[in-house]
Amino acid sequence: MTATAAAPAPAPAKKKPAREVDPRSWWQRVREGYAWITITTIAVMLILWEIIPQTGLINRVLFPTFTDTVAGFFQLVAGGYWWEDLAKTMYAVAIAWVIGCVFGFVMGVVLGTNPFIRQAITPYAIAVQALPKVVLAPLLIGWLGFGPESKIALAVIICFFPVWIDTMVGLALPSANEFKLMQSLKASRWQVFTKLQLPSAIPLIMVGVKHSLLLAFTGVLVAEILSASDGGLGKLAKEFASQLNMSLTYAVVFVVVIIAVVLVSIADVIERRVVFWSEENRAAKR
Repeated sequence: MTATAAAPAPAPAKKKPAREVDPRSWWQRVREGYAWITITTIAVMLILWEIIPQTGLINRVLFPTFTDTVAGFFQLVAGGYWWEDLAKTMYAVAIAWVIGCVFGFVMGVVLGTNPFIRQAITPYAIAVQALPKVVLAPLLIGWLGFGPESKIALAVIICFFPVWIDTMVGLALPSANEFKLMQSLKASRWQVFTKLQLPSAIPLIMVGVKHSLLLAFTGVLVAEILSASDGGLGKLAKEFASQLNMSLTYAVVFVVVIIAVVLVSIADVIERRVVFWSEENRAAKR
């Protein structure tokens, strides 16, 4: 008998190459790979802005062209009289933002570490936050006058809420096991707060701080438009609009947009500096 030949062993299956993980964040990929989409979109919007008022579809007096707005912007800058209004607005924003962040942080810490006070105060604070802030503007103007105090107070009421909520929520982020670990180490209440709760809450607190900066800017502008006596960019835009000088009105709005973008950029830098251990911040630095 002849021995049967052994069947050849099957060839090992080829392993698929591992998919490479792009270390860049999604925002970096958008900026690097799809910047042309943003540029094209902006270009199309500017072209439509220039053409539509010239066709008569929109009243050019009420909606000036892009070139009219640019001319108004340079007229505003060359005039020089708006610098005082800009300084008054930014001063009020800075003061309101600092007060709102400090007040919101203190409230968040008190309510986040004391359940009894949280149960007693939170419903009233939420009721104040749900109230449209424009309703409070006449009261604040009547109490504090037409000076910077009234618009700072309105901006503080608007901007403190995100810091308060994010601080209170952030202090509750550690798990029950982490609190038990601190108890097993005989940590005091202050050590639990400084070593566990506060480091866990800082990333969320910085989100509230960044959000409150834009809210403070919005609150100051709203107060300036309503009072229109202490000066500021809001008062300047209202004066130009009442004169139907829409090119200068749009120029002021353009300045407001630029300031808002700059404020967001500054807040992003501060967040990356403070919360340097965050995954998103590490990816943004690559």
